[in-house]
Amino acid sequence: MAGSKRKTTMAKLNRERKLLEKRAAKQAKKEARKRAAAEAAEGGPVGDQLASQEVEPSPDGIREEVPATPSETA
Repeated sequence: MAGSKRKTTMAKLNRERKLLEKRAAKQAKKEARKRAAAEAAEGGPVGDQLASQEVEPSPDGIREEVPATPSETA
């Protein structure tokens, strides 16, 4: 009688995992919108933080980071 216990199928486990991933993605999008709205209210940059650091290729083909000038950050 130990084998009479019902087991969860892989299909159900996959559906549940997909639902959890969907909820996590939705929550992350919601938090990102809140952060963007808060930054816009503060007058801060709304875009990606990486926009302040430009990357330019050097003559030898190696990419170098160029720090943002004060006029770009304001």
